[in-house]
Amino acid sequence: MNKILIIQTAFLGDVILATPIVSELKRLFPEAEIDFLVKKGNQSLLENNPYLNAVFTFDKSKGKWKDIARLIKQFRTENYDLVINLQRFASSGIIAGLSKGKKIYGFKKNPMSFLFSKKFSHDIGDGTHEVERNLSVIKEFGADRIVRPSLFPSKKDKEKIAPHQKGKYYCLAPASVWFTKQLPKQKWVELIHKLPQDSKIFLLGAPSDTELCTEIIKESKHENVQSLCGELSLLQSSALMQNAEMSYVNDSGPLHLASSVNANVTAFFCSTVPSFGFGPLAENSTIKEVNGLDCRPCGLHGHKECPKGHFKCGEIIL
Repeated sequence: MNKILIIQTAFLGDVILATPIVSELKRLFPEAEIDFLVKKGNQSLLENNPYLNAVFTFDKSKGKWKDIARLIKQFRTENYDLVINLQRFASSGIIAGLSKGKKIYGFKKNPMSFLFSKKFSHDIGDGTHEVERNLSVIKEFGADRIVRPSLFPSKKDKEKIAPHQKGKYYCLAPASVWFTKQLPKQKWVELIHKLPQDSKIFLLGAPSDTELCTEIIKESKHENVQSLCGELSLLQSSALMQNAEMSYVNDSGPLHLASSVNANVTAFFCSTVPSFGFGPLAENSTIKEVNGLDCRPCGLHGHKECPKGHFKCGEIIL
C-alpha cells in the first residue's frame, strides 16, 4: 500500500474523529503516503499531523460541481492504492467513486456506494462509537477496534496559550450550533458559581459565540472569568484544554477537541445521547445527562427549539 486518500468533508468533529484512521494506517503501512480531503475551513485541524502527506480542501463556494470536477481530475493523477470515504453524502461518494483508486472503501449509506469496491455498515444508536465505525473500514488490515483521536498543536500554538496557564484553570465551551444540544445559559452561570473562586475560567468559542459568553460573564459572580471567543484557533483551544483542571462542553466540536489531547472533560448531553457514538474518549471523562425522559433523544441531531416546549433535558441536567 503506497498511496492512500481519506475523505471526510463533514463538520470539524467528524474530521477529528477520523484522525484515528490516519494513525492506524500509518502504523500498518509506515511507508505509505496518506492524503486527506476536508471541507474548506477544517484544514487547520490537520496542521502538523506527522502522519499526513498532503491535505486537500473541498471548496463549494467556488461552485460545488466545479470543485468536485477539479478534485476528481487531480485525484485521478495520484494513482491511489486505496481511497477511503468516511462521509455519507453523495458529493464525497462521487469524488471517491470517480477517483480511479485501485480500491475504494466507504459506507453503504452513501448514495454513491455502488461505485465503491467494498461497502461497510454505519449503524447509529447501538452504542458503537464513531471512531469504531470508522476503523471498521480498515479492520481487514489489522486496525485496532478503537483509538483515541489526535491533533497536534504546534510550538507556536502552545506559546500563544502559555500566558493563560499560570495556576489552576477551567475551560468552558458553552455554545452549539443547535439549541437543544446546548446547555442553557443559566446552567453555565450555575456551574461557574460552583467552581473554585481562586481559579481562572476561560470561555472558548468562535467569534459568533461572543455575545453568549459575554452574557454568561455578566451574570456570573466569579471574579476570574475571561472570554477567549475568536482569540484562539482550534488547535490552540485544544492545547489550552489539555492542561485544564476540567473542560466542560456540550455534545459538539469542543468535546472532540478535548478527546484529541486526552483532556479532563465533562460533557453535557441534552437532546442527544451518548449511544449515538459521539461521546468523549479521554481517559478522565464524565457524561452528564437526564435519564428517564420519554422524549429523549428527540433526533440524531439537535433542533433550533425543543419540540415539546419545555427543554427538560437541558433545564434539569445539573
